[in-house]
Amino acid sequence: MKLYISADIEGVTGVTDRIEIIGGTTEYETARKQMTKEVAAACLGAMEAGVTEILVKDAHDTGRNISAADLPTGVRLLRGWTGHPYSMMEELNDSFDAAMMIGYHDKAGNSGNPLAHTISMRKINKIEINGAIASEFLINSLTAGLEKVPVVLISGDQNICKEACELIPQIVAVPVKQGVGSSTLSMHPEQACEQIQHTATQALSTDRFHSALDLPEFFKVQIEYTDFKDAFNASFYPGVRSISAKKVVFESHEYFEVLRMFNFLL
Repeated sequence: MKLYISADIEGVTGVTDRIEIIGGTTEYETARKQMTKEVAAACLGAMEAGVTEILVKDAHDTGRNISAADLPTGVRLLRGWTGHPYSMMEELNDSFDAAMMIGYHDKAGNSGNPLAHTISMRKINKIEINGAIASEFLINSLTAGLEKVPVVLISGDQNICKEACELIPQIVAVPVKQGVGSSTLSMHPEQACEQIQHTATQALSTDRFHSALDLPEFFKVQIEYTDFKDAFNASFYPGVRSISAKKVVFESHEYFEVLRMFNFLL
């Protein structure tokens, strides 16, 4: 069995403030170590379920946060960014049997995490796909659906876990914290790892395994920028049109074209 793991940091237990997610601080070092531990826990749980091949995408900021030496032997780690439109799901293809998302977080426009955002904290106010406010989980789950790979587990804040269970009822979720204003109420780090490891094994059991997410036949994507100048620039991408000073819209029958657009405009 072959597994893909996409890992972020804002949904890792204890992570609360921007200073913890930017390199060069002691707070960041603590956060990246816990990110590594939570990913390692998912890998160990998957191996217990019989997974023989695991690829981890370090999908936060520079893509260089996870300590490869602290992952189980045999796990491959994709660091940095290739520039491919799959972004946080780079190198995913239909050879994988399942995908997991570790350390994920609430979306832009929501309040379930002090670090809630979608793709860019600085640049994006909100993204909508077919009328639904989009999270990175939704965007990446649709990418997995494009490759016919089921998403079987998510860990992160309470809000994103709730969204995941509504979108994919058979997914298993590990909510390691919840946001309260500018604070977080978090599970103990070791307890989080224990639950992720146990749940990863459970997620890959034969009685829970499910099919990939079905993609809509048509995509209408609306992007609301924080700065009108970014919206103006975006309006010149092929197929994109301006609908207000800070909003643009893009429509396509092909999800890859949506991802290609994101790759250039976000």
